[in-house]
Amino acid sequence: MGSFVVVGAGLAGAAAAWQLARRGHEVTVLERSTPANAAGSSHGSARIFRYGYHDPFYTRLVADSRSEWDELERQAGERLITPTGSLDFGAARAPAALAAVFEQVGVEHELLTAAAAAARWPGLGFDGENAGVLWHPGAGVIDAEAAAAAMLRLALADGARVETGWPVASIERAGRGHRLVGSDGRAEEAEKVIVTAGAWLPDLLGELPLPGRFLTAFPPLQVMQENAYHFPYRDTLEGTWPTFIHKKSTMLIYGLPGGRDAVLPDGRSGQKVAEYNGGRPIRSAAAQNGEIDPANRERLIAYVRRTLPGLVPEPYAETTCLFTNTPTEDFVVDGVDGITVASACSGHGAKFAPLIGRIIADAASGERAAPQRFRATRGH
Repeated sequence: MGSFVVVGAGLAGAAAAWQLARRGHEVTVLERSTPANAAGSSHGSARIFRYGYHDPFYTRLVADSRSEWDELERQAGERLITPTGSLDFGAARAPAALAAVFEQVGVEHELLTAAAAAARWPGLGFDGENAGVLWHPGAGVIDAEAAAAAMLRLALADGARVETGWPVASIERAGRGHRLVGSDGRAEEAEKVIVTAGAWLPDLLGELPLPGRFLTAFPPLQVMQENAYHFPYRDTLEGTWPTFIHKKSTMLIYGLPGGRDAVLPDGRSGQKVAEYNGGRPIRSAAAQNGEIDPANRERLIAYVRRTLPGLVPEPYAETTCLFTNTPTEDFVVDGVDGITVASACSGHGAKFAPLIGRIIADAASGERAAPQRFRATRGH
C-alpha cells in the first residue's frame, strides 16, 4: 500500500480520499480552509444529478456514477440525492436527439409535446416548444456539501487524516516521494500527490514539479464566477418542481429545487435558477469578489417572468459560485512522476463525484489509467 496526500477537500478530493482509504492506502487530505467551503465549487445542498448528455460517453458515465452514489449512500447511511426527475426543452437543447441517446444507453424517459408537458408541470412555460419536451425520472438533486462530508467521514473511518486550514504553497520532490509545504511553513510528505484544487488550480499548477511537456499539454482552465438566484414558488405550485435545462438560441438556463441553500423565514425553499456560463471570467478562485452581475440578474428575472409562471419573479436570495472550464468541457485526470492532477469541472462535475474519485484513485495508484479523453496528454 502507498501513501498519498490529496490537496483539496471538495467533492473530487473527498471522493479520491474515500476511494483510496477504503483500499487500505495511507491518505492525508490537506484543505486550505474547510471541506466544501463557500469559496470553492462544492458547497451547498443543490446540484443537479441528470443523465441528459448528447454524448453517449457521458450518459453512460452517469449510469456508472449512479452505482457509486448508491454505494456511498449505503455506506454513509443517508440519502444524498433527492429524486425529482428532470426536463430538457428548447429547440437548441434538441430533446429528440437526447431521447435517442437515452434509448441507446437504456435511460428511462418520455418525449412529450409542449401541451402535455404544460399540463403536467403548470409552473413551467413550454409555449412554442415544437421540438418537444424530454422527461427522465431518474434525475435528482445532490446535496454536495453533505456528500463531501460523508466521503471524508468514511475515509477517516478507514484511517485517513484530514487537515483543515492548510493551504499548500508548493510541492517539491523529496527522495522517492514529495514534500508539500504550506503557506505557514508546515510540511507533509508522501509517496504520491493528488491535486484536486478546483478553481484554485490555475494558481497552483505552475508550482508543481511537473515536466514542461505535461504543463504544455494541460488544457487551459477558465474560471467563471457564476450567478445563481432563488425564486419563491407560488403557493399553489410548490412541491411539483423537477430540475430542468432550457436552451433557447445560445442561452442555457438551468433550475432545481434549492434545498437548504436559501430557506425562507417560514422554512420553505424556492427554485434555484441560473444561466450556465453566464458570469464573468476570473483568473482563479483567489480573484472572486462574490458580487452579482446586475445585468445577469435582470436577464434572469426577465426569463423567470417570461418562462416560469409558477415562480414569483423576484429573487429572495442570490449567490455566486465558481465553474472551472476546459475548452472541451471534458474533465482532466492525468499525471506524471507521482503527481496526479484532477479537474472534474466545467460546471457539470458534481454528479460524477464518487465515480471520479474511483477514476482518480485508479490512476494515482497505477491500477488503471483514466479514460483517454480525460488525459491531458491524449493528443501528444
